[in-house]
Amino acid sequence: IDSSTLQNWTKRGWVINSKSKKYDIDQVAHILIINMLRSCMQLDKIAFLIHYINGEVGNETDDIIRDSVLYDYICRILAHMMNNDTCALSSVGESVAEITSDYVEPVAGAHERLNKALEVIVVTYYAAIIKSHANGLLEGLEN
Repeated sequence: IDSSTLQNWTKRGWVINSKSKKYDIDQVAHILIINMLRSCMQLDKIAFLIHYINGEVGNETDDIIRDSVLYDYICRILAHMMNNDTCALSSVGESVAEITSDYVEPVAGAHERLNKALEVIVVTYYAAIIKSHANGLLEGLEN
């Protein structure tokens, strides 16, 4: 991710300014989540999804999960699906539920909200992988 992209995301309010030109672990996770989704989801939809999970960027009082923990869940769900050869769309919800079973809700309904958002994130990430693969196949035809 180049600096102009980060500046743009910060200007739009999607990313918090770095502190002394350094990002903490939650800021890095937040940036990685946006980046992993942007090839297959419009940035305004990503902003909505992040807001759906954690409210206003920069206001930790309305968060249901730290961004670093959210990113860890995403990675664990993807690894679980790949290790168990359960990459079918029909198994995403089951994998999400299994991996987030240890999640403790700070407010009622947070677990359901988190799981719904994680399903969207995982499916979008798979769409990005498929899109990249299709582009590679297409390039092979052009050469």
